[in-house]
Amino acid sequence: MATIVLLVVIAAIVLWVIGAYNGLIGLKNQVANAWKQIDVQLKRRHDLIPNLVNTVKGAMEFERGTLEEVISARNKAVAATGVHQTAQAEGELTQALGRLFALTEAYPDLKATGNVAQLQEELTSTENKIGFARQLYNDVATQYNIRQATFPTMLVAGLAKATPAELWEIQDTAERGVPAVDLSLKRP
Repeated sequence: MATIVLLVVIAAIVLWVIGAYNGLIGLKNQVANAWKQIDVQLKRRHDLIPNLVNTVKGAMEFERGTLEEVISARNKAVAATGVHQTAQAEGELTQALGRLFALTEAYPDLKATGNVAQLQEELTSTENKIGFARQLYNDVATQYNIRQATFPTMLVAGLAKATPAELWEIQDTAERGVPAVDLSLKRP
């Protein structure tokens, strides 16, 4: 009778270890998949930027420094690896694009060009998709981190080669700022 109880306990422990291991591996793969989703959207963003720069290049000849800054920031972002470095490079690219978009407002001919407006709209849409992909990544990475740090699953984490996933954090202090919103009906 004691042998049967011992075998049942051992079987339960083995089944729990298998379940915990498989759960960690599943979450690890979800983290990797979520990162790839961010990567897909970032690639789309990186592919759109040269088209935008080429479209505005002729009309913004005097703003060559801004255009070069956008291309430089894009190249850094394309070359970035890892969550921290990618987040930092993408923040710099967002700032450079913001300056470019602000400058396009000063050029009425550019604002009237359908190509510029379409590219800006596509970039805005892509930015939204990147935001959702980052949110999904951080959610899954947090679940994974919690699971591997929680007892008793932490006992199996080494077996599953589980290491904490890095979260995507805002690197740019300007992005952390609160936007100024004026809902008054005053006209300038």
